[in-house]
Amino acid sequence: MTTRSLSDLPESRIQQLLAFDRLLNIMDDLRAQCPWDKKQTMHSLRHLTIEETYELSDAIMENDLPEIKKELGDILLHIVFYAKIASETNDFEIKDVLHGICEKLIVRHPHIYGDTIADTEEQVKQNWEQIKLKEGNKSVLGGVPASLPALVKAMRIQEKARGAGFDWEEKQQVWEKVEEEMQEFKEHFNADDNSVIDKEKAEGEFGDLLFSLVNYARFIDINPETALERTNKKFIKRFTYLETQSRADGKQLHEMTLAEMDEYWNKAKAL
Repeated sequence: MTTRSLSDLPESRIQQLLAFDRLLNIMDDLRAQCPWDKKQTMHSLRHLTIEETYELSDAIMENDLPEIKKELGDILLHIVFYAKIASETNDFEIKDVLHGICEKLIVRHPHIYGDTIADTEEQVKQNWEQIKLKEGNKSVLGGVPASLPALVKAMRIQEKARGAGFDWEEKQQVWEKVEEEMQEFKEHFNADDNSVIDKEKAEGEFGDLLFSLVNYARFIDINPETALERTNKKFIKRFTYLETQSRADGKQLHEMTLAEMDEYWNKAKAL
């Protein structure tokens, strides 16, 4: 793959580069002149970057394209900010970041930039994991961040294991595992009053049950994180309706019976 000269670029690409250059220049100005921006370090920006990432996630869930565009800009600013800070200590700069990801993509796509054949998504994933091992990863699972939320982490662990060829063959096998884990979880309760016999073991079995459900979701092409977040939003919408409408009717939520609440809940479901 060759790098084109500026004279070979179409006008649309030149405009993109000029826009990026504008951001770099503004970042230079802010770092030199703004008291707040001058104080920032990689560590002080970290929690803000996490917040921006979640805001982008929210915008994507809502399919709010103007908000997605805005949040992408915020994240791009953070990337430029980190690179600017690193350039001040001569560790790296933004061009090193860009060249680094370019080289990584080229190496990990030998079916595009080499002579490897990969006609399916599954073959691409398997090649990706094998290349990462050759690059020095001691484990296929080594690339899963320890701080990922547990549900997302379970999904990524399973995807990476599948990339190494460790997976169930049929979705029915996975469902049977779900039922097995459900039964093992139920065994840690008294059948008469549903009280927990051994909380620690019950927690472990519940974790196994969740893990197996994530596995089954993957087999039927459902993203469990997305599915749960949609349910969260649905619950919030319905509960908010329950609160506002009961208040409008002169009722206090804490004084209502469950049957009364259900009337509002069913109305919310019908909306």
